[in-house]
Amino acid sequence: MQEDEDLPPAPARDSALVRPYARTGGRTSARHDLRLETLLSTDEDRLYRANNDQAAMMRLCLQPRSVAEISALMKIPLGVTRVLLSDLITLNLVAVHEPGDKPNLALLERVLSGLRRL
Repeated sequence: MQEDEDLPPAPARDSALVRPYARTGGRTSARHDLRLETLLSTDEDRLYRANNDQAAMMRLCLQPRSVAEISALMKIPLGVTRVLLSDLITLNLVAVHEPGDKPNLALLERVLSGLRRL
């Protein structure tokens, strides 16, 4: 009989929780204050400067999207999304568009739809 057979199996890790936070290098706070409704955009010319993880997020930003929408579409927690987007802003790979004084109803509906998908 082998010794390995007597040992209990190693506990399975929930890759859905481990992987996103591993992508931030364990960081939990963003350098930029990003609200749920903050819009971000980019253009195709900037995609070549991004690594694979960044490029996937940037492709979503080819159309202006809110932080909440990006989080829902990428299926990663909001805190992780903020950290990763903050990195893209620091690298000047995405542009930030702060909302005006008047709420954009179409945007709010898209944010609500994204939150419901979470």
